[in-house]
Amino acid sequence: MEKKEILRGFGIESDSLCITPTGNGHINDTFKVSAPDLPGPGYILQRINHNVFTDVDTLQRNIETVTDHLRRKLELAGEHDIDRKVIRLLSNQQTGKTYLFDGENYWRAELLIDDAETREAVTPENARHAGEAFGRFQEMLSDLPVVLKESIPDFHNMELRLHQLREAAEADRTGRRASVEWLIEELEKRSSHACLAERLHREGKLPKRVCHCDMKINNMLFDRDGEVLCVIDLDTVMPSFVFSDYGDFLRTAANKGDEDDRDLSRVEWDMEIFKAFTEGYLTSAGGFLTGTEIANLPYAAERFAYMQTVRFLADYLNGDVYYKTDYPEHNLVRSKAQFKLLQEVEAHLPEMQAFISTIR
Repeated sequence: MEKKEILRGFGIESDSLCITPTGNGHINDTFKVSAPDLPGPGYILQRINHNVFTDVDTLQRNIETVTDHLRRKLELAGEHDIDRKVIRLLSNQQTGKTYLFDGENYWRAELLIDDAETREAVTPENARHAGEAFGRFQEMLSDLPVVLKESIPDFHNMELRLHQLREAAEADRTGRRASVEWLIEELEKRSSHACLAERLHREGKLPKRVCHCDMKINNMLFDRDGEVLCVIDLDTVMPSFVFSDYGDFLRTAANKGDEDDRDLSRVEWDMEIFKAFTEGYLTSAGGFLTGTEIANLPYAAERFAYMQTVRFLADYLNGDVYYKTDYPEHNLVRSKAQFKLLQEVEAHLPEMQAFISTIR
């Protein structure tokens, strides 16, 4: 089905539509839609990757539930210009749902938030803004009366990720195990500690909350003054531990090297980014988090460097079937870089714990 026909299904019609690709996401295909005779700033059209998000109805209902709740909170707080502070989904004119199936692909449309930009580089200043914005996002959703479903089941389940690694190592389909036995052993030494969150949850000591589950600097929009307007890319919003947002943000933002850095000497833990993000995060989230959650924030940073090492290594052992690779050893390089990051986090744990104690 042509994009113009898709847009017509969402009530967007014009003889002079301009539809251009935008964004740098790896999952969905995103297009900016504009026309001189359209009201407002324009629209965003997305083709949803239903190979990743296999239950599109659940996916969209989660986003609807979250954005409706955020909108009500902003209205009650007397906020102005709310359409720039939370995304507004458009409805399918025939079904009333916030997506359209054309027989082959799933699509959704939303109002464009104009005069806004994303950021890629992380600085202490925007890390603080990011921490405050994501903490506020969690805080505003902490009283959501509806239990969301998982848009990707077991996405951040550490016990499952370890099970997958062990299965990959046992099968050794590509004959790669011998060369990484040392790394498997290092991960196994830490496996019990890595699953601390799951144990605390079963003991009733760690709640699951509504989390973004893909927290990074380019998943928020900034205005021209550098202030955060809103959190975007809500596909992975679902129940999880707050560690999922806090730890995953720092895994990339506080790494001085690259996720797939061949030069491991460049992979260092950036305490300035950690401090700035943590200060911002606890400013807005500290009021609803439990003592257990706050005390274990350094563990969250450990957990996600560990989890990503496990996931990259499992894919390497399986023959690179999940992550896109640029060369045969790419997943191995990623695994080593993430393990070096884990070691960096471990070395800074006392300093991180002391810093959190000072600002609680």
